[in-house]
Amino acid sequence: MSSTSGPVRPASLPRRAGRQLRQALGSHRSPLVRPLDRSRGRAWCTAALAILLALTAAVVGALLGYRTVGRDADADLARLRRVDAVVLSTDRHGAAVGSRSAGGYQGRVAAEATWTAPDGQWRTGTIEVHRTAVVGTTVPVWVDEAGLVTDPPTTRAGVAIEAVCVGLAGFTVVGAGVVAALALRLRALDRRADLAWQRSWSRLEPLWSGRASHSPDGAQGD
Repeated sequence: MSSTSGPVRPASLPRRAGRQLRQALGSHRSPLVRPLDRSRGRAWCTAALAILLALTAAVVGALLGYRTVGRDADADLARLRRVDAVVLSTDRHGAAVGSRSAGGYQGRVAAEATWTAPDGQWRTGTIEVHRTAVVGTTVPVWVDEAGLVTDPPTTRAGVAIEAVCVGLAGFTVVGAGVVAALALRLRALDRRADLAWQRSWSRLEPLWSGRASHSPDGAQGD
């Protein structure tokens, strides 16, 4: 018969984990421990090890990503230059615009502006400004070696956030797969346990209830 247990207290979790580990390794010699119990212990231990490895891989991947993307960000910071652009005219009646550097589309419009390129030459082009900007307003922009407006370089804080998000996403995907595999394995073991219990009950119940002595096979002839 199956038994139900109440919620597991946090203080009992280490003892339960230790019992599962001893069952998985075969060092728990209690006569009540069945092979299915050892299989459950191995399933739990394998899942815990997989989660630990996934967490380690996520941390290592986040650190490597931070170093790689950080180097690219430093290279962009050295290559790009921040200059002041002077607004020449704005398209107040045009459609709102925006990009990654603008942080969205709300409240920004295209504007004609001029700025000084790294080579000292004046450049004129279209930039994004706030809708309330007027002619003559000075707007900081980032330009490349050719003097063309580009997105600003990624900050170290942005690199760190991106690396953490990538690591968490990878860990979540792997962790979900491990949990799903553990659930399937435990469900299969539960089905095996139910079948074993049914076979044992069908064999022992007639003897326990006394029906075996009254069955046609056990009846004595006249």
